[in-house]
Amino acid sequence: MPAVDALREENIFVMDSERASSQEVRPLKIVILNLMPIKITTETDLIRLLSNSPLQIEIDFLQLKSHTSKNTPIEHMMTFYKNFEIIKKSNYDGMIITGAPVELLEFEEVTYWDEITKIFDWARTHVTSTLFICWAAQAGMHHYYGVPKYPLDAKMFGVFEHKKFDPHNPIFRGFDDVFYVPHSRHTEVRAEDIEKVPELTLLSESSESGVYMVMGRNGREFFVTGHSEYSAKTLDSEYKRDLAKKLQINMPQNYYLVNDPNNEPLVRWRSHANLLFTNWLNYFVYQETPYDLSKIH
Repeated sequence: MPAVDALREENIFVMDSERASSQEVRPLKIVILNLMPIKITTETDLIRLLSNSPLQIEIDFLQLKSHTSKNTPIEHMMTFYKNFEIIKKSNYDGMIITGAPVELLEFEEVTYWDEITKIFDWARTHVTSTLFICWAAQAGMHHYYGVPKYPLDAKMFGVFEHKKFDPHNPIFRGFDDVFYVPHSRHTEVRAEDIEKVPELTLLSESSESGVYMVMGRNGREFFVTGHSEYSAKTLDSEYKRDLAKKLQINMPQNYYLVNDPNNEPLVRWRSHANLLFTNWLNYFVYQETPYDLSKIH
């Protein structure tokens, strides 16, 4: 994949399939449903974080049959992505479902809503732990638990300070008392709705950007409303893209040095992002998954 060459240039270790097959371990099987428009960028961002662990990981990328990507070459999708029909009889140690640029639509108005909810339901019996990101987090909480989303007056856009409510939860192992997360979204979920659902645990919130992390089913589901996986320049690219389209967009908050878009971004979320993905892989995937994947239920 293009991500492999990019990560090797960053001195991130990527094992080829020949060497992997000689290892006397069972690799963790992770499936990623990538709904982001610029798929190659998202692949690189996620693999970069998943690679920051001694665990051996085998990744499948999943695409929707009911939606055709307009921003990624069809050859790339055909080469590296699988349809749900191909994998639905398989089990996975972990799953990641990304955000999608459909926030302003009601969930049921999204053209692929029926297909994605089938995948949500399948994940509950075929995946040990699933990590839902941004729109997928809102969609998952709505589908499973009836949590509503609300439109924001202005896009939540920037890097915000967060606090943790359960510092002893393993997902926060190594976290500082305050940590930073990029956000880029037009809608929100609210703490008061989450607190009405006994099956959900609100784990982290920001006084500026609101709910950040929610846990369901004792860690078999994590709903993360921000974009911890974003690389340094992602918010900058989004900002300049929207300016070029003459869209109404505010400068991302707390992002550029001295809040000047002529300056480089100040990256304050990278260590937290690495801990988030490593802790999820270690404590909620590797240590919880059965050796025999057929025993997931």
